[in-house]
Formats: sequence, structure tokens, C-alpha cells
Amino acid sequence: MKRLEPLEVVAAVANGALLVDTRTAPQRGEQGELPGALVIDRTVLEWRLDPACPWRIPEATGYDLQIVVACRQGYSSSLAAASLRQMGLRRATDLVGGVQAWRAAGLPVHRGPADVRT
Repeated sequence: MKRLEPLEVVAAVANGALLVDTRTAPQRGEQGELPGALVIDRTVLEWRLDPACPWRIPEATGYDLQIVVACRQGYSSSLAAASLRQMGLRRATDLVGGVQAWRAAGLPVHRGPADVRT
């Protein structure tokens, strides 16, 4: 799956992709919140996004849903997206360079509140 550049993520979200932020609260406090992103801890990401899991979030509607994972610098998000693809979410991908690249591209962040899913 092709990893997405920041402006490609904006377009994907405009077309219905789910943007998922896996950064910690201190990282989000330092870098800012991504507009429209759902915050899901990396440790529970798979079972919250698996459409067949009884503990999924309501937005996890099917295996064809496009999911874009974001992290601080784009490293852990690439592994998270690969894990999601292995479980059948074939359109899962991530933000190249993470929120660091998002900000470098001049895209907006905000100070909260975040849509945190536990």
C-alpha cells in the first residue's frame, strides 16, 4: 500500500478516510492535535479498528474502509498500518513523516480537545 504524503492525507480524509492518531498525550500536547483525527492508543489499535471485534469503534464499518495512521515521525505508524493490513484492512496506510511532516507542510493543528477513543 502506498504511504501518503500530508496533502494526500487531507484529500483522503475529504473522501471518507478515517484518520487515526496513535501519539501519546504528551506528544500531542507538544505537536498539537490533528483536525478530525480519532486518537487510539497503539496498544489497542487492532481490536478497536477490526470490524469483526465486539470492542471496535463505531467507525470501523468494514474491511474496505481506508484508514490513515499517524504518529510523531512516521515510523510506528508504518508498522501499525502493516499490522492492520495483515488483519484484512486492505486499505490501511499511514502518513509519511508523521505529524512532523504534517506541520512542515504548513497544515493546521489545534490544541484540543481531541477525540480520544479508549
